[in-house]
Amino acid sequence: MSSLTQSALQVSVLGIPVIGFIKEVLFGILALIAVLIFHGTGINHVIMKFDSRTKLNLSKGKYKWVFVDFYCAFMVFALIHICGIVLWSFYLFALGLVDDGVQALIFAGSCYTTVGFAADTLPTGWRSLAFFIAFTGLFSIAWTTSVMIGMTEAYKTAWNLRYARDDSPTA
Repeated sequence: MSSLTQSALQVSVLGIPVIGFIKEVLFGILALIAVLIFHGTGINHVIMKFDSRTKLNLSKGKYKWVFVDFYCAFMVFALIHICGIVLWSFYLFALGLVDDGVQALIFAGSCYTTVGFAADTLPTGWRSLAFFIAFTGLFSIAWTTSVMIGMTEAYKTAWNLRYARDDSPTA
């Protein structure tokens, strides 16, 4: 390889190797998209099922089942988030960036939740993947939160019907 080609591959800006950074960004975006598609598919399936079951249960006066479905959906959402962390763990392990599956799981979980309790164990040249794991967690948690807020309205409706309450403002 000529010295001109080598120097072109080693171009850096602010000490960040451009080619290496582009590689990290591409791998990070690929996994981010895959995990968000998984997450979105999962929560959309749950919310559609919740909506159809809620309509049926409200029409039949089975309000307690709305409550049960609400909490079951919440548990499934938690499992979907755990699966997102596991997907990131598999990705890190498959790329050979982490030698131990448990270490990959702890690192991915630490980044996904943005708690940051695990040390950055990724090799040099791959450390920005932590940002993409964190972005995935932030987007996923916000998405789930917005869905849960919508589901809470159905829960409140069932609660009011079950206990014959009218919370409408009086004139």
